[in-house]
Amino acid sequence: MPVRYPRPLRPGDRIGVTSPSSGVPEELRERLAVAVRDVEARGYGVATGRCMDGSGHVSAPAAERAAELTAMLTDPGIRAVVPPWGGETAIDLLPLIDWRAVRTAEPTWVVGYSDMSTVMTPLTLLTGVATVHGNNLMDTPYRVPEGLASWFDIVAAPPGHRFTQTPPEQHRASGWDDWAEHPGSRTFTLDIPGRWTRLDGSGDVDVEGRLIGGCVEMLCNLTGTPYLDTSAFARAHAPEGLLVDVEAAGDDALAICRYLHGMRLAGFFDAANAVLVGRTAAPDTPSLTQHQAVLDALGPLNVPIVADVECGHVPPYLPLVNGARCRVVHTATRSEVTQTLD
Repeated sequence: MPVRYPRPLRPGDRIGVTSPSSGVPEELRERLAVAVRDVEARGYGVATGRCMDGSGHVSAPAAERAAELTAMLTDPGIRAVVPPWGGETAIDLLPLIDWRAVRTAEPTWVVGYSDMSTVMTPLTLLTGVATVHGNNLMDTPYRVPEGLASWFDIVAAPPGHRFTQTPPEQHRASGWDDWAEHPGSRTFTLDIPGRWTRLDGSGDVDVEGRLIGGCVEMLCNLTGTPYLDTSAFARAHAPEGLLVDVEAAGDDALAICRYLHGMRLAGFFDAANAVLVGRTAAPDTPSLTQHQAVLDALGPLNVPIVADVECGHVPPYLPLVNGARCRVVHTATRSEVTQTLD
């Protein structure tokens, strides 16, 4: 069964903005306005939902957030949904989303990362519709470093489009720009050199499969539920196997180690041909580093494990399309990810 890709966006199409998890506080509304203007400058319309309140940890009650997201995903006039960012508890939406309606509607692109993994990864697994794990709306104004793609490039690409991304080998040290003070920030400060790291040994990596994955702290809570059945997805859509990507947002290495062990025991990695691990600024512990945590939990898979990939909470962002056919190459002189939308 083929993965379903939303049709490419064209000028005049509308993009929905809603907050399935955290909303936008008043002091960051100008940054939101800057991001919306950038979307409009591309020729797209923007439909901003009512679930945007940033005064608490969620933008609205769960039923309202689920209804608004479902409405946008099933509205033929909205061609993509791009939340401002993630948050903490989008998990409360999952039993309230009308999955049947979403499955039978014309596919709509969903773009985001962090807590949006809680929605996007199940959306791909349950409906077979591709989603974009990459930068979110509030990051959209930043200039994309050479070698990487923006979500704009992906959602406007034709069926069968193939694109290769190469990491800039520079990343941000830590922290975030002060968007309240500088809402128009457009340049990442990439001041630390760094390449990808093979954790399971040495030697070249050249591996293929269909992409699936997201944020560890979010997905670990879905293991053992119908919302995270990667084995069923592989049987239906990826007999060639999966390339599983995971990234740690902020929990320490011992916690990440436990989470990944639980995900492995629950079968999340059973169809993996390789694992990609996002670069993280999450803390090590005196007894365990983040790299050691990954290897401790996932070493028994006996597949290539490539870490420090630009697919997490450390800028810049290398968008990965859940459901896309993918080839990853990593050698002493070359690192690249090639995705094909078929």
